[in-house]
Formats: sequence, structure tokens, C-alpha cells
Amino acid sequence: MDWNNKKEIERINSDLGNISFQDQCVLVTGGAGFLGSWVCDVLISQGAEVICVDNLSSGLLPNISHLLDADGFRFIKHDISEPIIIDEKVELVIHMASRASPFEFEHYPIEILRANTLGMMASLEIAREHSARLLYTSTSEVYGNPEIVPTPESYPGSVNPVGPRGCYDEAKRCGEAYAVAYRRQHGLDTRIARIFNTYGPRIRGDGIYARALPRFISQALSGKPVTIFGDGGQTRSFTYVTDQVEGLLRLASVEGAGGAVVNIGSDRETKIIDVARAILKITGSNSPLTYHPLPQDDPLRRRPDITRANELLGWRPKVALEEGLRRTVDWFRSAGGEVN
Repeated sequence: MDWNNKKEIERINSDLGNISFQDQCVLVTGGAGFLGSWVCDVLISQGAEVICVDNLSSGLLPNISHLLDADGFRFIKHDISEPIIIDEKVELVIHMASRASPFEFEHYPIEILRANTLGMMASLEIAREHSARLLYTSTSEVYGNPEIVPTPESYPGSVNPVGPRGCYDEAKRCGEAYAVAYRRQHGLDTRIARIFNTYGPRIRGDGIYARALPRFISQALSGKPVTIFGDGGQTRSFTYVTDQVEGLLRLASVEGAGGAVVNIGSDRETKIIDVARAILKITGSNSPLTYHPLPQDDPLRRRPDITRANELLGWRPKVALEEGLRRTVDWFRSAGGEVN
């Protein structure tokens, strides 16, 4: 772990206060991914035993290379959509495995569906076998193109199951249904986090894995045109990774929250064009903005109602977008992140 990320882990632990997973055994699927590797870092820093399961389809071994020799960390290269037996006594399962970039929806729709259905069921079976708690990282995509903004957890969604995003948003909706079914039928303690546009160090900015914000950074740093879909007037709620991880671990730890569904994301709504311009300013880049057709079913607005996260978890995002962008740009510079 480089110095900056070490400082970020310390900040997360400070923000978590007395919340600790020390001496717990936690299974993290997708633990070599962008967000999953940060969760593994915090858990190991707290003295937890971590079993990281990842098939490295979109996760990267360098994200966890510094943990491979750490006490309490075990990496299993495995596709969680296939059955797996875990011998250790697991107390918490965090199911995070899934491709998540819109560009992956076209190339890997079946893998995305499997990770959030078969993979979710495999994770739930592990939790049931070990009488463990399970946290499922769902997504704001379950809301589709919402008619209510800010969007509360009670909103049922407005999605297109046969559109190009269906493999992801419908798979996540199905994963949530699995969590509810296992809670009702088997009494499992399941919790669902609906994540909104997380960014920060380790997010991929290359090829089909690149989402808008990291793609903008990579393009700006390499002097390539910054590609905007539509007119850039569509909005997103960008959440810095340390805030996101804090929220997830709070939801995983709080007592009496079984069955909870919680939006975890920034309540600041930002236009895509404004994010691109901010990145150009931070990087000092002269890259031109280029405009391309808006993909089918691309949501026009994203902003969560985070009342429940505040009341149930005592959580609100702390890192301002401008500060988070500076940290992320610094990481891209140090890592040499560039669009392929």
C-alpha cells in the first residue's frame, strides 16, 4: 500500500470510531476490485481475518498484492458464480463481485448476470451455512431513470429489462430479491447497500473498464479528447471511496439493521460536463471536449435521499468532490493511469 492510501485507511478507521471487525472472519467477494480491495485493506488494518474471493475478470491482483503476505489475509482465485466451500468459520459475507462499467454491459452481460444471481446465491448459501451476516453491494442502477429525485429507498425503480443496461440493473434487482428471500425463508441477517458512483484511487480508467470520471482523468492526463456522452447535462452523485467504504462497513456492523436497504452516496448532484471541466482544471490539461450520442437508457439524473443512512448509520459523506478529484488525479499521476 502506498503512503497516500495508508493515510486514507487511517482516515476511514478514524471516521469509523469504535466500529471494529477485529478477530472476525470476513469473506469478501470481488475483493481484488476497486472498492473491494479498499474494504479488504480496512478489515486487515483492524485485525480481521479476510478471505478474498475474486476471479480477476475486472479486479486486479496489484490492488491486493500488498496484502498477500499479511497476517489474516487469504486470496482465492475463483468465480463466485460457481460453488465454493469455505472451511473457516465465517461471521460476515460481503458480496461485491460484479463487473460495473457500462462499457462492460455490451461485452460481458452473461457474466454480470451470473455474478449477481448465481454468485449472490452462492454467497447467501455460505452465509446460511455459517450463520453469518451478509451485506450485498447493490447499486443506484436499480432505480433506472428515476421519476423522484432525490430518490428514497422506497422508490421501486423505472428500468428497462431488455435494454443494454438490463444485464446490470436487473441482475442487481434480482440480487436484492435473493437477499430478501433468504431473510424471509431462512432468517438470515441480510443488508443491502445501494451505491452511487464511487470514485478514487484504484478505479480503472482503461478500455472498457473505464467509467466516466476515471476516463476523463486518463484522457486529460494523456492529452486525448475528453469524451462526453450527450450534452453533459445529465447528473450523477459522486462519492469518494473513503466515504463509501465507511458507509458500507457501518451498515455491515450496526446491530438491529437486518433487512435494511440503504442508499450510500453523496447527496450533491453534479452535471457530467461540470465534472469534466473540473478535471481539466485540476490536471491543467488542454484536452478538448468532444460530444457523442447518449447511450440508450442512460439515466438523466442521480441523487440519493440519504436520510436513512444518516439516521440508521450516522453517516454522511465528508470528502468534497473537488478534494476527492485532486486525490484521484494525484493517484492516476503516480500510477500512470491511461486509457488504452
